[in-house]
Amino acid sequence: MFGRRRRTDDRDQAGRTADGVTEFKEAAAGSGDAAAGENLLQGPWDAAEPHPELPRVDLGGLLVPVLEGTDIQLVFAEQHGAWVTVRHQASEMQLLAFAAPKRSSIWDEVRAEIAAEIAGNGGHVQEREGRFGIELYAHVPAEPGKPASGVRAVKFVGVDGPRWFLRGLIAGAAADDPAAAAPLELVLSQVVVIRGDQPMAPRDPLELKLPAEAAAAIEEQARAQQEQQVQAADEPGQPEPGASRFAAAPNPFQRGPEMTETR
Repeated sequence: MFGRRRRTDDRDQAGRTADGVTEFKEAAAGSGDAAAGENLLQGPWDAAEPHPELPRVDLGGLLVPVLEGTDIQLVFAEQHGAWVTVRHQASEMQLLAFAAPKRSSIWDEVRAEIAAEIAGNGGHVQEREGRFGIELYAHVPAEPGKPASGVRAVKFVGVDGPRWFLRGLIAGAAADDPAAAAPLELVLSQVVVIRGDQPMAPRDPLELKLPAEAAAAIEEQARAQQEQQVQAADEPGQPEPGASRFAAAPNPFQRGPEMTETR
């Protein structure tokens, strides 16, 4: 049995995120599904199970709900794959989804591995009971690999679903402040995971992709930049053909191409 959708008192949650909960409940009520309003805070959801009909951004393996005041980005980083970032005020949450075994959960195992890695790099970890069950609260170096840079608080949340696993990394004010975390946790509670029927090894990441319209816009921008580079190469004083402006090793914390949905 999967350890997911641990019931939280709706009145308590609504008191922490009145505006967001009201917005989501109104959307669910508008769908004509009475159960959707009652079970609103019990996700994340598998695509095959009934879930509230809400405005969501289609990013391939994840449908991410749009909440007032949030900024949703799909980030691609060379050698680091893709992830979804949801920002709200001074906080952010990174979302990654993976394939998982059909009849077992993996959050306990993943959590232990994360804790060991953080401790090995000089950080401190603590398990806590949270909105989605056991979560991992940690202090990690503010700059990876640089203990002298100070520490920052982060929170790891894991949800085991049917043949998938969803991991959230919460940073900023939301790592320490439950009120600041509530809007991001609300978004997480309404994510829909599309696992698909294709065979995948456990822990293989689910494919994330831009909506067709956003992908076309990025391709058009890339073509325009390429044309500018060709024109610049024909002008005197420009770098010789073959010279790379990206000779330095890529920075894994530098943003790659992004799709942004702001409400």
